[in-house]
Amino acid sequence: MSAPASAAESDPRASVRMRVFVVGAGIMGSGIAAECALHGYSVLLEDVNEELARQGLERARRALDGAVDRQAITPTDRDAALPLIEVAIGFRRAESADIVVEAAPEKLELKRQLFEEIEPAARPGALLATNTSSLPVTSIASALTDPGRLVGIHFFNPVLRMRLVEIIPGLSTRPEVVAAAREFSERLGKTVVLSRDTPGFVTTRALAVLVNEGVWMLYEGTASREDIDTSYKLGFNHPMGPLELADLVGLDTCLSILEILWEGFKDPKYRACPLLRSMVEAGKLGRKSGEGFYAYPARGPPKAPRSP
Repeated sequence: MSAPASAAESDPRASVRMRVFVVGAGIMGSGIAAECALHGYSVLLEDVNEELARQGLERARRALDGAVDRQAITPTDRDAALPLIEVAIGFRRAESADIVVEAAPEKLELKRQLFEEIEPAARPGALLATNTSSLPVTSIASALTDPGRLVGIHFFNPVLRMRLVEIIPGLSTRPEVVAAAREFSERLGKTVVLSRDTPGFVTTRALAVLVNEGVWMLYEGTASREDIDTSYKLGFNHPMGPLELADLVGLDTCLSILEILWEGFKDPKYRACPLLRSMVEAGKLGRKSGEGFYAYPARGPPKAPRSP
């Protein structure tokens, strides 16, 4: 299979430009696209229609502008990266990609269906990766004729700020696929950790318990939302409190993760707080809806999920 450019090549811009096909132009997909372009990869950012794909391109632009504002990159870096991102509709152009990264919503049947369509469209040597944060990679790979070519590459939000990438081989994933995923991630400047293919892997299991406990404390009246978040930030040196973090991740995503962990382990510690469930039912999803545990400036409606 083809791997990303050798580590001996110090800059991918100096060699034949590698192409990454990102499936899903939402928050994660647009962040992955921005990170890849920033590191010299040509990027095709795909979604079900042009409007959604262009919304993703705008998110990528805002992410790069934000990196300039906090002096993480220069305006020159941003201006070099933006032209490398194009929008794509459907999977026809996946045949030109060296790496395909799926970043669709956390729905097992949706991801399986997508890979059923991606596999014949992608060229045989391309690396196939899912950005799942909690679903078993082995289950997603079961949709493939060749499940050994799929690996989990779990990026973190916001992608341009977060240095960590979690790599998850499925039961059938070949060693050279894992090696290619590691090399690609490291070329993006990420630190890689490996996890077994269990529900939630390492980081999402920890996140789910942290967030859920914060919501339970608010539900029980242990403290105010501000004092709960301040306790985590100043008591444990966390950059965000659990309720702020839930708003960033999305309350619907947090609930979905807890349900996946409950189904996988049947452990009471993964029982979602009723307050979390009620807020999701009320459409209070966090930053993407404008209101969660906190209120946020309106930035338009949340992106509609791709229909299974």
